[in-house]
Amino acid sequence: MKADHILQTAVGHFAKEGFEGASLSKIAEEVGIKKPSIYAHYKGKDDLFLSALQYSLNTQKSHLAAYFNSVRDEPLESILYGYFNWFAKESQDNERMNFILRVAYFPPLRLEKEVGEFFNPFFDSMHRHLTRLLRERDRQEKVLHSEDFSNAALAYLTVTEGTMTELVYSGMDRYESRLQAVWPIFWRGLRK
Repeated sequence: MKADHILQTAVGHFAKEGFEGASLSKIAEEVGIKKPSIYAHYKGKDDLFLSALQYSLNTQKSHLAAYFNSVRDEPLESILYGYFNWFAKESQDNERMNFILRVAYFPPLRLEKEVGEFFNPFFDSMHRHLTRLLRERDRQEKVLHSEDFSNAALAYLTVTEGTMTELVYSGMDRYESRLQAVWPIFWRGLRK
């Protein structure tokens, strides 16, 4: 149980301070242990950081599935557009999402390869799920102009990444402005 508490506390510190700024001593202090006790559960800061990233990505994958499950009966456009609102709320309210965003855009240089090894499967999984969603919803709604669902899913992910970049670097107002500009054009291009 102590390892879980260390991990969850570390997520908060890495989200706020980044890899370089986060202190094992401060994490230990918040957990109520001495710094050497962390080494009973993790090999060091790198191991704790990568464990925190894996934990955060796994948790967010569940949150993402819960979002898509909660809107499964809505029209495809509502589902896809609604994701942007869900994401904005998650980025404001969820420490794990803040950590993921920080790591995605500002990975520690010495862990860049390892970070990529976590993110690539996460995005590959999103791509597969979105491809399946587009295929299934098009069977019901017949709204998409192409049956190349894989490329449509990749295009959607590209739009989401572009707006996320705006959120990370410029804040919520510019994120919403970017979304309002790109969504009608993207959706018109996707529809029949």
